[in-house]
Amino acid sequence: METKWAADNLQTIRILMERSALYRRALAPIMILVGIIGIAAGLTGWLCRIESNRGFVCLWLVTAIISLAGALLLMRRQALKDSEPFWSPPTRRVCQALLPAFFVGLVMACLFLAFSSGSWGEGIQILLVILWALFYGCAVHAAGFFMPRGIRWLGWLFIIVGCVLISSMNLGVDHWRPNLLMGGIFGGLHLAYGVYLHFTEQKTPTV
Repeated sequence: METKWAADNLQTIRILMERSALYRRALAPIMILVGIIGIAAGLTGWLCRIESNRGFVCLWLVTAIISLAGALLLMRRQALKDSEPFWSPPTRRVCQALLPAFFVGLVMACLFLAFSSGSWGEGIQILLVILWALFYGCAVHAAGFFMPRGIRWLGWLFIIVGCVLISSMNLGVDHWRPNLLMGGIFGGLHLAYGVYLHFTEQKTPTV
């Protein structure tokens, strides 16, 4: 009897430790917001004919900043609503996991801007989209070890899409539209995952 009681207590302790290590805020609103912003940016770039290398990178850097700011505001609102600290240990772990790949993506964008005066055409923009997708997928997958398991599948989706696109570049990229591609990948995948989470994740997450 005492052995069973000790085993049950040990299991309870393990569950509590796991929950305290995982980021358990509601992700659906964040994913839906980022998805809408991404799709809107892709359509804006396409309709406004933002086709230069510099314009393309600036558009998506601004989009990334707006998306990040919106996500942080939603996270802060959730923390205030639950009367809990915003910069919790799980939040720090997620940010630390995302940071290396995000930093590489930012460096690539800055280098691209520095040498954007060349007439490379849309091919180099497509390559940048693919690299961003690959690095973003790696970042999300790394952060997934401190979040519910499903987020790692989202990371794999970005990686698979990037691999498929890079293997298709030999077919020619003249008919590809970089802004629509970015909107479809980053906006579409986030929106689809956010809608999925809206109907599946717990409505009262705990940290």
